[in-house]
Amino acid sequence: MEIGAKLVKELREITGAGMMDCKKALVENNGDIDLAVRWLQEQGIAKSAKKSGRIAAEGLTTVKVDGNTAVIVELNAETDFVAKNELFLALVQNVSNVVLANKPANMDEANALVVDGMSVADHVTNATATIGEKISFRRFDLVTKEDDQSFGTYVHFDGKSGAVVVLSKQIADLAKNMAMQVASMNPQYVSQKDVPEEIVAQQVSLQTEILNNDEALAQKNEKQKEGIIKGRVSKALQEISLLDQPFFLDPNMKVADALKQHQASVIKFVRYAVGEGIDKKVDNFAEEVAMMSKA
Repeated sequence: MEIGAKLVKELREITGAGMMDCKKALVENNGDIDLAVRWLQEQGIAKSAKKSGRIAAEGLTTVKVDGNTAVIVELNAETDFVAKNELFLALVQNVSNVVLANKPANMDEANALVVDGMSVADHVTNATATIGEKISFRRFDLVTKEDDQSFGTYVHFDGKSGAVVVLSKQIADLAKNMAMQVASMNPQYVSQKDVPEEIVAQQVSLQTEILNNDEALAQKNEKQKEGIIKGRVSKALQEISLLDQPFFLDPNMKVADALKQHQASVIKFVRYAVGEGIDKKVDNFAEEVAMMSKA
């Protein structure tokens, strides 16, 4: 019998399974929703819906380049162990390849891309069912450059952090070093002039509060306190500005100095750290044991 999109959508909303799996389940069971749900459960596919509320903060990031376009992606799993699973590793590669090839404008477009006859979203759903943990395609960024510029890319050996940098010149080693700098030292802006005014204001407020809570410093006159706050704010901004950071290959010079030696500049960069910004669940083993003893 012919299975309509409305019926497939209804089954997907019930089970959380992928569109292709839902259609197959309905075909196998002559369009009977109840039998299709049971079929998906027996196949282990519907289990993924129960995992949708779990926290997936582990995983991998990767970077790929094709000509003047680079992509950096992050996929998450619940545990670091699963992040080493061959199916998960293949999913990361497939997602990054299809995103790089098609250059979607947002996550909705990215999830709708088709790999081997199935959407990225459905591949992720099926991976959740097969692996047994919540899997999620969290984010991606597409980065472009000009012909006379170069990409610097780096992914840490464990896949937990990565970066892509656009360098103003075609100097492969320097571009790679800049990507390593970004990945390891976590700057948030290229230079201090790129730091938004609200971030500067937050730092001024923070350093003012810290100073006023220090009895010794609070006794100084206003001009002295102003100088202390200005110095501390400057130091904080240097730490988050790439050009002002110590160069990891030679801490005696700043990144700006290393670039100046080659008369080059960093145009832009994107850095990912797996799980950043996600509230992670912290297990308390002692509490779990105590609860079990009371049961």
